[in-house]
Amino acid sequence: MTERDTPGRLSQGQVGALIAQMRSVKTAEAPAAVPARTKAKGFSQLAAFQTMAQQKAVSEMLGVKSPYYRVHEAKAGRLTRIDGREVLNFTSYDYIGLNGHPEVSQAATEAIASFGTSVSGSRITSGERPVHAALERSLAALYEAEDAVVFVSGHATAVSAIAALLGPNDLLLHDAWIHNCIVVGGRLSGAARRSFAHNDLGELDAMLAAERGRFDNVMIVTEGLFSMDGDGPDLAALVELKERHGCWLMVDDAHGLGVLGATGRGIAEQCGVDPKRIDIWLGTLSKSLASCGGYVAGSGALVDLLKFAAPGLVYSVGMPTATAAAANAALAVMLREPERLARLKANGHHMIARLAEHGLDHGPAWGYGIVPVIIGDALQTILLAERLLERGIYAFPVLPPGVPNHSARLRFFVSSEHTREDIDHAVAVLAEEKQALAQAGLSIANLTQLLAQRNGAARTR
Repeated sequence: MTERDTPGRLSQGQVGALIAQMRSVKTAEAPAAVPARTKAKGFSQLAAFQTMAQQKAVSEMLGVKSPYYRVHEAKAGRLTRIDGREVLNFTSYDYIGLNGHPEVSQAATEAIASFGTSVSGSRITSGERPVHAALERSLAALYEAEDAVVFVSGHATAVSAIAALLGPNDLLLHDAWIHNCIVVGGRLSGAARRSFAHNDLGELDAMLAAERGRFDNVMIVTEGLFSMDGDGPDLAALVELKERHGCWLMVDDAHGLGVLGATGRGIAEQCGVDPKRIDIWLGTLSKSLASCGGYVAGSGALVDLLKFAAPGLVYSVGMPTATAAAANAALAVMLREPERLARLKANGHHMIARLAEHGLDHGPAWGYGIVPVIIGDALQTILLAERLLERGIYAFPVLPPGVPNHSARLRFFVSSEHTREDIDHAVAVLAEEKQALAQAGLSIANLTQLLAQRNGAARTR
């Protein structure tokens, strides 16, 4: 057999032809020279850092401490301890007082004794434990759903679910006041994204009439209880609309669970809507359930898909067993003790009434757990939060872009554990300090003049 006939090898002639062909191919021309770029900027040179530094400088000049990342030195319930001093706490969303409840703590302790502090792997590989399935069964039953799945992070739950369910040929429609996790999930998915005015179902209906036919799948997303304003949607009307236009409806009930409805089952119970008519229930375990992580509840097909396609589940370590066990125990206490919800609602409604008596703006809040006090001016809001803390009341200031311009506010998380005396005292001090600030004339509008006066006084010393 000649070399030419050897199977799998080229003959000498074929090799020569191949070399000639390779030589005849022109070498690709070098790309046109591009202007040399400087090295990467330092992080302190980035625009976001510069903005933050300017805000910090203004705060220091005014003698105001940063409200961010304050250290709580004790369990943050009705009371907390900051800088060694006990203060009345309205900054924690432990709505029904289950953080530190004996049954919840015991469940976490027993889980650690059995499984350790970490599952040491993603659930899909080696991180699956019985407590995960137990919690998922409880959540599915809560929403009368076929199944549920829990994630180690609440934010990642929304991002991962949307990224797994939507693609470039789909459309995401969400309330303009939706949480950041929904927006980030929409961006990651590659789907087209539109927002409709807050709770404006007429605008949403018009958008669907104009655009539904252009997309394969359309997902509408709202919240059961909006985290900045304390109100919610007309769920029955929203369900009718999504069914008429053939869409999926996702409801983020993170703040609704344990707050809305007679037994804490959230916005569906509050509105008298069959929860099975909602395609995707989304929520977190860090509010009323006094734990950490997130969940999705819905059809078996939905959950099966997420278990194999949601990046925040497949590529993340599994939820610690102590976290899952604590949430499951808290859910059982919530359902067994509806009086906690009754106290929570009474406190929220009482605060709304007291704010109105003092002429303070609580916006559209329903009076369930979340009660904003809208100040408007960002500087006054920061100063007011500082003055309240000095007087032993901790409420967090929320500023643009977290809320729309000119709507800076103090956000109060009212719990079942607050007393009426707590609320009366907080509102009275708030009204007093707000009036004092108004008389002092401090605002963003006159900040430049104020700083100029301070600088001038410093130079004359």
